[in-house]
Amino acid sequence: MMAALTDSSPDMAGGAQAGPEPGRVVEALELLLGPPSDGDSAAEPGPEPALCPETLRRNAAALEERLSGAAGWAALRELRAAVLSRAPALAAGVAGTEPGWAAACGLLALLLCLRDRLAALAATSTATSAAPGAPPPPGADTLSVGQERAVRRALRAAVGLGLLPHLPPGLGPGPGLGPPPGTRGARLFAAVAALVELARLPALGAPLLARHLRLLLSGLCVLGHGPAALCQGVSEAERAQCREALRDILDRVYQPLAVQELLVLQGQPKQSSAGARAAPAWLRRLCGHLLSERLLRPGGVQAVVRGVLEGTDGGAGAEAAALDWRKCDAVGKILAACPQQCLSLEDYYRQVCPQILDLLHIQDKVAARQFQRVATTTLLTMAREQPQLAEKHLLQPLLAPLRRCSEAAELALEDLTAGAVLVPEAELGSCVEDMLKVYVVGNDSSSLLLGSLQSVLGVVFSLYSFAKQNVSYLRSPCQDILLWFLEKAEREQSLAVLEGLAGLSSHVPTLHPQCQLCVGSEGGAAVIVGESTSDEDEALYQKISLEQCHVESLVELLSHCQKSGLAGDFFIHCLKELTQVAAEDEAAPNPAVEPAGSLLELEQSQARQGRKLLVLQLVAALCQGVSDTVFTDIVQVQEFLAAVLHRACAHPAQGPGAAAEAQTLAMAMGLVAAVLGGAVQLKSSDFEVLKRLVPLLEELSRTYPDPLTQELASDLRIAICTHGACSPGTVGAAADSVLGRKPGMAAQSPAGPPGTAPSPPSPRHGHGHSPSAHSERSKGQSTCHEPSASGVSPAPCADSLAPAGLQELLLSAYDPQPPSRAAALRHLASLVTQRDPEALQLQEKLLQVFLENVQHEDAFVYLSAIQGIALLSSEYPERILPVLLAQYECPAQGTEDAMAAVTRMKLGEVLMRVTRALGDMVFQHREPLIRAFLRGARDPDSALRASSLSNLGELCQHLGFQLGSIIQEVTGCVTAIARTDPEAEVRRAAVHVVVVLLRGLSDKVTEVLQDVLRDLYRLLKHVVTAERDAAAVLHAQLALEELDTAVRRVLFPPQTLEKKIVVLP
Repeated sequence: MMAALTDSSPDMAGGAQAGPEPGRVVEALELLLGPPSDGDSAAEPGPEPALCPETLRRNAAALEERLSGAAGWAALRELRAAVLSRAPALAAGVAGTEPGWAAACGLLALLLCLRDRLAALAATSTATSAAPGAPPPPGADTLSVGQERAVRRALRAAVGLGLLPHLPPGLGPGPGLGPPPGTRGARLFAAVAALVELARLPALGAPLLARHLRLLLSGLCVLGHGPAALCQGVSEAERAQCREALRDILDRVYQPLAVQELLVLQGQPKQSSAGARAAPAWLRRLCGHLLSERLLRPGGVQAVVRGVLEGTDGGAGAEAAALDWRKCDAVGKILAACPQQCLSLEDYYRQVCPQILDLLHIQDKVAARQFQRVATTTLLTMAREQPQLAEKHLLQPLLAPLRRCSEAAELALEDLTAGAVLVPEAELGSCVEDMLKVYVVGNDSSSLLLGSLQSVLGVVFSLYSFAKQNVSYLRSPCQDILLWFLEKAEREQSLAVLEGLAGLSSHVPTLHPQCQLCVGSEGGAAVIVGESTSDEDEALYQKISLEQCHVESLVELLSHCQKSGLAGDFFIHCLKELTQVAAEDEAAPNPAVEPAGSLLELEQSQARQGRKLLVLQLVAALCQGVSDTVFTDIVQVQEFLAAVLHRACAHPAQGPGAAAEAQTLAMAMGLVAAVLGGAVQLKSSDFEVLKRLVPLLEELSRTYPDPLTQELASDLRIAICTHGACSPGTVGAAADSVLGRKPGMAAQSPAGPPGTAPSPPSPRHGHGHSPSAHSERSKGQSTCHEPSASGVSPAPCADSLAPAGLQELLLSAYDPQPPSRAAALRHLASLVTQRDPEALQLQEKLLQVFLENVQHEDAFVYLSAIQGIALLSSEYPERILPVLLAQYECPAQGTEDAMAAVTRMKLGEVLMRVTRALGDMVFQHREPLIRAFLRGARDPDSALRASSLSNLGELCQHLGFQLGSIIQEVTGCVTAIARTDPEAEVRRAAVHVVVVLLRGLSDKVTEVLQDVLRDLYRLLKHVVTAERDAAAVLHAQLALEELDTAVRRVLFPPQTLEKKIVVLP
């Protein structure tokens, strides 16, 4: 029967002109069904309440009467007879005595007539073009809204009366109507065959498959794959047709809908009732097989995921969210399991894995989170169960864009032309986002995932460093990926990776030397083949700049790892590496000095020197970036101290770097003393850790050349061994210096026995930072203003009226050790800030101390002195500013020109800090300040001239309206220097004065500078046209832009709507 229905054509019905109109067929359907009931729009099929047996018989009789005698119904009668002749089972049902089956057959026959007419009309209709601007006309086979409603009602009744009662128990939503024995199979086939034929026409198939797909699939499954007992009266050929029709319908419908219906048939009913039965075993096996076929189709993974998760949006409640995640995890585990009908596990992974990776790229924001969860769960499950296949088919394609540009890539980059795009921006951005979803969001720290990620970490770090220097959205995901790996990996592995990222080892493949990152048009980055340069200086500059950028990026990355202790461990690792490099340098001969050295030895020596410089750069950057909170526990402190003490034992302070080595050792021993002196709460277990320092301290006490350091090392060893019970005076003195406590106020060690008083400091050591510092200070106290042997500025005799604590600070401000000196200067500055009465009485002496320390070469010292002078000047500008201006204009006699210029530049910085602190009050000191800077602008030293001009520009910016007539002098000076000065940096500074002046005045430029505006404009145009220095030209262009903007605002003010209220008299 199905073959006969399929082979039928519209011509068999007499053509498009001779057949009945579709409206006539719909009218016949409404006559057979009777008036619509209230439940006609329900989704579930079934007989309507009004279709009782008597009503069905009466409606069928009325239809037959209408067909036999009414005018205009002859064509429908002929078409209906032709349809029934092709379907004997339907003809027998129409002529039968059972009302339900007869009505179902009559409805199916009329629906088949409608199908033939619509198909004939569609085949003979010609396309007509619509008028411009008008909607296209409907097709000849289009039904009206009322007709569609009647067709849906007829389909519902046909399925409910013809298909549903003949399904076996457990397949329908409710119990059947009980057909006569032996007729179930034949009737089911007749109804299914007619419905399958209706589903082939889109106009009828759309409402049929949208509402009744599950029941149609149930009938096809029973007829095509069910037991023989359920298919009595159905031949094997007809069963084969049902199997073919089942696959055809599953292929044509929306795949997520097909997956949903198959899951329901497999035993997951949407509406469970007390009488519902579980699906039979044969049907569950069949649905599983069909679901696997859906999965293995192109796009099948997404169809399965959508079919399972459709309608799940995460919910607002906790239960809905938990159900959402459980569903996603369940789907992921299902996708990770290989179906039984798949030929091999390799084939399954080859077909499914690309689709799993595509799930990460879903653009729908609502479903993206669920698809990402499914893809991540599937990938992680596959990685655990089949690591080799998962790496081959999932991880390698995922990381392919990054591996393509790695230095370990096998691609012959030399065959590509310079500038060729190796990894496009979209592909690189998608790869980084996918890695973030899989590794960071998935958060599975298995060895496979960590190993695969480590192979591309070098490229990710290069991309992170590049994004840090530019504006790119890739910075945050790259940082998250790097931090996730460093957190999840073993500490040794993390340190090895950090060492590779820093360039100290080859554990991590980095970006290929011939590859180059460039900014993308969408805010990302792309990888291109870089151009080779023949200029050795340029290549060296690029290499050094890249290394510096990588070091800065690494330090910033480690600043996020301080709580975990990784930053401290890496810092200690770098210190140990520095000691090892120094030992290698001493052991290895210098080929540059020895003529017999080979070229290979020279290259090895250069490599060692480069490694040493890189380690030094790393240590310096770490000290500056993360040293304040780098250590998280006593173990890291002990390891740091051990590294410093070991280096001191192996290489005592000697040679050009002796001072730095001595300062480092003094700092380390002071730290040990501070730990023992109460800086931290020590437990007995902490002393066990500190005892690891005892051998190093013992060796230091025997071999170090300085006797005072030997004594302090011996005392520290005693304090550690006795758990602080015996703490000699040197330990307390060193702790006081580090902690900044006054003498005699040292806190008792927490580990010491209760009731014991703190040990008094040794008389011969004072309270300095280190033993050598104590010795130098005692000499300074005895000689008072006598010059010291080391060349340090002499310490003034402390005022006898000064308290002991302040006197100690004044003496410490001349300590030979820069850390102690800087700490004393900052303490004195804090006393000025706090308006300490004792310190304010000695303001002249404090000013002398600060001014003398400004000349110190150590940046930490002279910056602390500059801060102190600025604070003192802001408190007493009338007293301090004249002294500063005098020193700025007339440097001290007997100093070298270079040193005098440097000191004057430092004083200029002091004056600018005072200017900022005074704010509007600086107007009182306008003329002496500007006069000093104008004189500095004529100094022979070019650096001082540039510095004076910079200060002059900032001062004019602060003065604003208060410049007055002095603007003429400033303009003349700037113009003369910008036109005639031989140094480019000075001309650049002169133009910068104009930029700052215009930028500071903003909208008031035309008012304040009205007398000199033309001169400034001519100067800027002259610089743009005649200046050779590119930076000066750039400054001039910026100034012209500022001037243009200001003038335009004056000439073309913005139009604003204002409401004015005038009060009449």
